[in-house]
Amino acid sequence: MNKSKFSAVALKYPPYAEAPLITAKEKGVLAERMVEIAEKNGIPVVKDEVVSNVLSVAEIGDCIPESAWTAVAGIFAMIRNLEEDIEK
Repeated sequence: MNKSKFSAVALKYPPYAEAPLITAKEKGVLAERMVEIAEKNGIPVVKDEVVSNVLSVAEIGDCIPESAWTAVAGIFAMIRNLEEDIEK
C-alpha cells in the first residue's frame, strides 16, 4: 500500500441526520495516526480502501454520498453485531 495515498474517514450517525456524517478525514501519515488513535480508544475501525476513497471526496460535516449508503450501512451493521456479541 502506498502510505501517502492511505486515507481515513471518521463517521458519526446522529439521530437527526439523514445519513452518517463525515466528522474527520486525513491522508497519509495523519490518516495512519487517526487509525492508531481510534484503535487505542476502542473505536471500531473498518479498513476498506474503496469506501474510504469514495468518502474522502466529501467535506467534513457533510452527509456521506448516497452512492456509499449501502456499503456504509453494511459496515455499521457489522459493527453493531460485533458490539452485541461482546455484550453477551
